[in-house]
Amino acid sequence: MLSRYSFTNKVNYNGKVLYSTNQNNVKIYNAVKSGKIDVNIHILLENQRIDSIAGYVYGDSSYWWVIAAASGIGWSLQIPPGTYLKIPNSLDEVFGVLV
Repeated sequence: MLSRYSFTNKVNYNGKVLYSTNQNNVKIYNAVKSGKIDVNIHILLENQRIDSIAGYVYGDSSYWWVIAAASGIGWSLQIPPGTYLKIPNSLDEVFGVLV
């Protein structure tokens, strides 16, 4: 049976399932903006994609949505070069604001 979250990115964190919903993405963005989540800034280069960056930084490209949420750029994987990305240093900090 399909639920409304069937095609939504999700992660198990400390026994709780967290989804990449619009509401959670806003929480991540606001936590970055307020300084609750530490980030590194990366300027996107030609031919780079955020899923590849997530794979390099987090060891799993499926966390691309964390970078998108932190950067406030929406759901697109095709982002123009020169875009400033905010890459959270710790997934624990990110998921901590969602619990």
